[in-house]
Amino acid sequence: MAETKKILERSEIAEKDRWAVEDMYPTDEAWMEDLEKLKKLSEELAGFAGKLGKDAKTLLAYAEKMEQGNVLLSNLLNYSSRRNDEDTRVAKYQEMNGMAMSAYVAFSSATSFETPEIMGISDADMERFYAEEPGLERYRRYIFNIRRHAAHVLTPNEEKLLAMAGEMMQSPDDVYSKFADADLTFPDAVDKDGNKHPLSQGTYISYMESDDRELRKSAFQNTYNTWAAYKNTVAAALNAQVKGLQFFADARKYASPLEASLDNTNVPVSVYHNLIEAVHQNFDKMYRYVRLRKKLLGVDELHFYDLYTPLVPGADAKIPFEQAKQTVYESLAPMGEEYRKILKEGFDNRWIDVYQNVGKRSGAYSAGAFVHPYVLLNYSGTLDSQFTLAHEMGHALHSWHSNKYQNPVDADYVIFVAEVASTCNEALLMEHLLAKTTDKKERAYLINHFLEQFRTTLYRQTMFAEFEMIIGRLNQQGVALTAERMCEEYKKLNHLYFGDDIVLDDEIAYEWERIPHFYYNYYVFQYATGYSAAIALSRRILKEGEPAVKDYIGFLSGGCSKDPIDLLKGAGVDMSSPEPVNQALALFGELLDEMEALMAE
Repeated sequence: MAETKKILERSEIAEKDRWAVEDMYPTDEAWMEDLEKLKKLSEELAGFAGKLGKDAKTLLAYAEKMEQGNVLLSNLLNYSSRRNDEDTRVAKYQEMNGMAMSAYVAFSSATSFETPEIMGISDADMERFYAEEPGLERYRRYIFNIRRHAAHVLTPNEEKLLAMAGEMMQSPDDVYSKFADADLTFPDAVDKDGNKHPLSQGTYISYMESDDRELRKSAFQNTYNTWAAYKNTVAAALNAQVKGLQFFADARKYASPLEASLDNTNVPVSVYHNLIEAVHQNFDKMYRYVRLRKKLLGVDELHFYDLYTPLVPGADAKIPFEQAKQTVYESLAPMGEEYRKILKEGFDNRWIDVYQNVGKRSGAYSAGAFVHPYVLLNYSGTLDSQFTLAHEMGHALHSWHSNKYQNPVDADYVIFVAEVASTCNEALLMEHLLAKTTDKKERAYLINHFLEQFRTTLYRQTMFAEFEMIIGRLNQQGVALTAERMCEEYKKLNHLYFGDDIVLDDEIAYEWERIPHFYYNYYVFQYATGYSAAIALSRRILKEGEPAVKDYIGFLSGGCSKDPIDLLKGAGVDMSSPEPVNQALALFGELLDEMEALMAE
């Protein structure tokens, strides 16, 4: 029997493959010094209570200190979070992350008077303040975003209580993260030859992509049977998340947590519902894809552990990380040399934490620190890993542009547009790979991957969004969110989204347990809307060239200087309409046509 592969310790990973966290703070002691600075600044800010409407000079002085505090807080949270995610077992960084979160809550509490006091300034006085202190123009958008929430602002004391409760709202995600990433372990997956493979959150998908069906089945069953054993624990954590969101929505007089979440980013609730409705209207294409997959795999029964393996055998060669970087760089040539220069800067200066190590946070993300972005990967050498690199560097360059061209107070773009730049990179990478291959087998393999992006991003993430909407509504109706109820609802959705031509494996009912995004407050729908926008943008860039790139760079550089719908309109996409979703799914249908033709030859 072959030896089980070892997952490396953090200390065994080469420095060039670890992100340069020291670019933020050279030492932990330097971080502690800034923590003390933030505490003092929080005290100074608290001294402005009751004075913001006094005159323009006072409001400006407050705004400047508030902005300084937010920059400090961003740096502190970025450093402690990046250190904690390197190895979630390290108690020191768990503690520092907790200290940073406490500082965040203290800062929020110290400035909790801000919203009601700024809301209390009359329109006439506010305009007079802008005229008297031109420096306030820097904060006009920030102040506008506060004042537009008039119907949901509470008294100063009530605002302070909500700010103090903020730390508790982090608990469900914190409990889940520690359980899923640090404590939970899985039995090894076993392949058709009896060889064992270490199973973890990070290795699961790579096994699902294997052409060894026994390995896929073993990994699938061992993963979800393990989660099933803890279903009540995870249900309690998710239930706490849902109830917490309901508490804050009720306190601020929103009709639902969904409305409260989307109002934070100024996105109409209709966009969420339009997405779900558009996907429902296009289920025929997903059912057709499931039937095609079953046919091409040549199986009597298609199972959920058969959904990720490539349909074209032998085309899934491992891609070394250096090769992946070069391919991504080449694929982004349509974006122009300035864009690629920044991309290369990130590649060459340790913006990226590349490989999995014991205790490292699973998955992938980009964090837009002011010094430069940081990208976490668990790179495994698959085609999907290469696309993840392109995806996360799209986030990174979005953050870089926003931080460069916007003041800190306007630099943090909202989550609705967060997935657009990342997915646009992916779409350009796919077009590049398809354009340079003449081999029918390779083209079929790539089209299969493109189809999978639609399945996993547009359909699957919309299914997640619908699950979030359902459990939120059930909670509002007073229905107990037990593990059994969540499993029941989740299994029904899988049947709805994938149809009758796939076996509804019992284990799939537990998949909701391993999805961390359910703790992100109605985040996942934006993967699907972002994907739809990105498809439209990438096609415009390839078709129109420089004018489209200029508009797109303007979007990347916009931060939160406009509302997200208007930012995207400036780049050429109207997400207030379901049309981009329908157009993207029309492309999915065209790709199915080509895949069927290629595989028939």
